[in-house]
Amino acid sequence: MDLKKTNAPLSSVTYDRNEIDATTGNIYEAISVISRRAEQINTDIRRELVDKLEEFATYNDSLEEIFENKEQIEVSKFYEKLPKPHALAIQEWLNDKIYYRNTDDDVQE
Repeated sequence: MDLKKTNAPLSSVTYDRNEIDATTGNIYEAISVISRRAEQINTDIRRELVDKLEEFATYNDSLEEIFENKEQIEVSKFYEKLPKPHALAIQEWLNDKIYYRNTDDDVQE
């Protein structure tokens, strides 16, 4: 996922309920799918951030002075300015980039 190329809003936005549930016909099902995708996005972002911050980690147990690393601060600021995972998930949902299927329909057939 390329976080730099997203056009998800950085602040709160009111969405048209009819747009969100147009695909499923059920607002609760749509929100459930969006929330699961938001959890996946959050996990990916967190894993990526931890991997980048691991590069700056020092494993000394001494009480030496901790120095500020400007690169580490820049990485942290970049991730703080990103849209929230739920905004990214809603944007993907509205752009039809999320695949989902209802397993109840598969059982009935």
